Amino acid sequence: MASEQSFVDYICDQMRDARDITYRKMFGEYAIYSGKKVVALVCDNQLFVKPTPEGKAYLVDTVEAPPYLGAKPHYVIDDGIDDRHWLSHLIAITERALPDPKPKKKAIPKGEL
Repeated sequence: MASEQSFVDYICDQMRDARDITYRKMFGEYAIYSGKKVVALVCDNQLFVKPTPEGKAYLVDTVEAPPYLGAKPHYVIDDGIDDRHWLSHLIAITERALPDPKPKKKAIPKGEL
């Protein structure tokens, strides 16, 4: 079941106090970005935050599950999505803890091999 756009909009609005929140649709589900880093996924209208030691320390009770078949476990956020300050803080902590994305390699134009 694909996630609803209205749910993704709500989640992103709740995170708005964190840095530069955007999303990208991927395979019927959504990746949530803080700056250039993927910090969370929305799958089947559930929020999955990337696991970090700092995020785990912030969470009181940690429930982990894979957002989709074959994925590594993420933190499942249910109760906290309605608390804007708490959720924004979790996302800011996660964004700071994640490494910067690796630069993409430039494509070699055809004929220059």
